[in-house]
Amino acid sequence: MPVNYRTPAASALLPVAGVRLGVAEAAIRKLERRDLTVLALDPGCRVAGVFTANRFCAAPVAVCRRHLELGSDIRALVINTGVANAGTGEPGWRAASETCAALGRLLGVEDRQVLPFSTGVILEPLPVDRLIAGLPSCLADLRPDNWHAAAQAIMTTDTVAKAASRDLDIGGHRVTVTGISKGAGMIRPNMATMLAFIATDAAIATPLLQQLLRDAADESFNCITVDGDTSTNDSFILIASGQAGVEFSDATAPGYAALRQAVIAVAMELAQAIVRDGEGASKFITITVEGGRDRSECRRVGYAIGHSPLVKTAFFASDPNLGRILAAIGYAEVDDLDVERIRVWLGSAGSEILVADKGGRAASYREEDGARIMQQPEIDVRVTLERGTARATVYTCDLSYEYVRINADYRS
Repeated sequence: MPVNYRTPAASALLPVAGVRLGVAEAAIRKLERRDLTVLALDPGCRVAGVFTANRFCAAPVAVCRRHLELGSDIRALVINTGVANAGTGEPGWRAASETCAALGRLLGVEDRQVLPFSTGVILEPLPVDRLIAGLPSCLADLRPDNWHAAAQAIMTTDTVAKAASRDLDIGGHRVTVTGISKGAGMIRPNMATMLAFIATDAAIATPLLQQLLRDAADESFNCITVDGDTSTNDSFILIASGQAGVEFSDATAPGYAALRQAVIAVAMELAQAIVRDGEGASKFITITVEGGRDRSECRRVGYAIGHSPLVKTAFFASDPNLGRILAAIGYAEVDDLDVERIRVWLGSAGSEILVADKGGRAASYREEDGARIMQQPEIDVRVTLERGTARATVYTCDLSYEYVRINADYRS
């Protein structure tokens, strides 16, 4: 079960004017499960996307990139779970393109106005005939208040659906931000979301929308790691429907800062939910690295700790074998790092214990204190490098027996 996370009730997920969602059972990989989702967008919606850095990217990622290059007047998104349509070569590209064409015909829009997304098993052909046959059922189910069902329909190894909403008042206008995500394994930054979709009813100029998307990704999905694997299918989409009566053409517009904060807050909630639901996770770990020369340096240290199987298994066992953290810091590829200046704390603010100081174990550190903190479901690690003023935070989880079982049995 996820660490201190529960899916919001359907009533807590606010509709976004201009966006309707529908789900269906298409038997993509398994019978009797909702595995196909369509988001239908009203005319005037603007869409931006960022995608995986994996060079072996899935066919739908390539098609999405191409369609967004052709224009931002996207009218629909289609998402299937069960089969990733990755490592499928030219047939995979054709399947993703045929999906867009089929949905475009049903909606009366061009192929390029449809974005396809897939998640699931890599190296297996997408059963495109079954997917296309399921599209009319999705369209028949289209509703603006269907976010909860859509969050469930995009799951793979997730144990819970992931969703979040915010609303705010901007100049007397009610503005809504709602999003869903999926992911539990094969999670590593650049991107590390698997799939995430956030919509707002504010109007946002396309260049500003793309910048807002990158800002949100940088503060959320690019700060998480479960297992250090970057997926072939990672996609993060931001939609602005423009129906709230508020328009932003640049970042200096009144109210934009509040909207930006709301979008980032939703993205962070969704990203952290992925880690809290990490495959087999029993602990949620926040790693903060301070005193670096730049943020990139701090992130390298945070990721080194968060990716380390030795660190993660120690947290799973509540074993205060914390020298493993020092080892991870040491191989984080930070030039001229002075280990004599590094300090490491364990625990939350107000109850921290100093673990390492001056290149070694802190004189005040007692192993029983470390073990006590490591037994908690949420654990904070803080590292100071004493090289500057930059800081970064990375979110991760422990690595358990269950992670191995889930991935060993994934295709069965």
